[in-house]
Amino acid sequence: MTTTLIANLEKLLGGPRDGALLRYSLGNEYLKAGSFEQAAIHLREAVERDGRYSAAWKLLGKALNESGRSAEALAAYEQGIVVAEARGDLQAVREMRVFARRLRRQLPAVEP
Repeated sequence: MTTTLIANLEKLLGGPRDGALLRYSLGNEYLKAGSFEQAAIHLREAVERDGRYSAAWKLLGKALNESGRSAEALAAYEQGIVVAEARGDLQAVREMRVFARRLRRQLPAVEP
């Protein structure tokens, strides 16, 4: 089902519906499929198109972390926290703070 949905979403790329929501949806489906690099590409595009999209920042952090790019994931979560706070999206703030805190503990062990 996910691969069919991904194919259908990809058909919309470059068209009039190509925007932050489409990129977020595509990134989310790639995450579900375990294609973390592809997910990160589309989620990064989502936040470039709408920098105030706190859910996209959260998923971008997850995709980057799953890709083994912990420092980039932490940066995405930190930016996402700023965005979510500005929007009053308190649940997203709480979640990203937890993820960021976990990454900060792991980073010294992961990176020399």
